[in-house]
Amino acid sequence: MTWRLLGQCCKREFGWLKAVFAILVAIDVSLVGWLAQNYDDAPIFLQIVCSAATVAMTGGIVWVNRVAYKKIDELEEL
Repeated sequence: MTWRLLGQCCKREFGWLKAVFAILVAIDVSLVGWLAQNYDDAPIFLQIVCSAATVAMTGGIVWVNRVAYKKIDELEEL
């Protein structure tokens, strides 16, 4: 693979990572907002599920962020 094609591949992957990052952030913010508004009225099971989903989304955000920084480093090396 030539350097030019490798750079295009990394840029394309970086674009997908940005989209996934934005989706995960939107879901995470929505879950936190829902939990903040409904913590009194929601059943405890639903609160636990929402909290677990928030932790999972936050973990996904951190993972995508790390992968994106690795891709940025790869692009800088080209």
